[in-house]
Amino acid sequence: MLHRLAVLAAVAAATLAAPGCAPKDYDPTADWSKERLYDEAVRSMEAAEFEQAIDYFETLEARYPFGPLALQAQLRIAYSYYKYGEDESAIAACDRFIKLHPTSEAVAYAYYLRGLIRYQQGSSVFDRFFPRDMAQRDQHALRQAFSDFKTVVQEHPDSEYAPDARKRLVYLRNQMARHEYEVAEFYMGYSAYTAAVNRVDYLLEHYDGAPIIPDALALQARGYEALGMQDMAADTRRILRRNWPEHESLAQEQPRTAEAEAAPPPQAD
Repeated sequence: MLHRLAVLAAVAAATLAAPGCAPKDYDPTADWSKERLYDEAVRSMEAAEFEQAIDYFETLEARYPFGPLALQAQLRIAYSYYKYGEDESAIAACDRFIKLHPTSEAVAYAYYLRGLIRYQQGSSVFDRFFPRDMAQRDQHALRQAFSDFKTVVQEHPDSEYAPDARKRLVYLRNQMARHEYEVAEFYMGYSAYTAAVNRVDYLLEHYDGAPIIPDALALQARGYEALGMQDMAADTRRILRRNWPEHESLAQEQPRTAEAEAAPPPQAD
């Protein structure tokens, strides 16, 4: 009997040791140090094996939740999810890092990465061949991206991500302003003149300095005219003429209009 048990035990041991016959819960990283886990995770990430990298980084953080490697792992998890195309998981990882480490210098990267993800949300493989106008894209995502980049610039101006964030802020502001203009233009096309004028007011208030502003002023002047508000239309065109005298809409005016405005008052008899 003892001999039979010994044979069975030997067979079982040989089976466990045989390649491909490991238990289902076998973990090849069980005896890895945190340094090895981190190095293997980085190696996988750099080889574009993002799913494996995520697994290693998450294992590292679970086993060794404190220290600089765990901090780096949290950021690299977010980046790996981003590169793997899992935007929502990447954003959630950024959110978590921001919540856990609000005073860390590395939080600038978390805001920057979250801004990049939101900036690119809504794009698809189809867009690579037929790119969509940014002004036509999801404005909520763009506004969120704007907020993230603004945080980088204002709260972390000396970080390495601030220069690029600043450029993206300018670009996003201009695109969002153009979106407002296109909405106002849409209202004009449907004779919703009050809505068009109000939309331009919003544009002027929130996107000062955007390149679309002269076109917006010209559109607003047309809206005022359609509403019978000639004085407001004239005031709007006066602002346009003072700042953008070469705007094409001004060329459609009667040549004497500007002369009449510049003429001195008549002399009293």
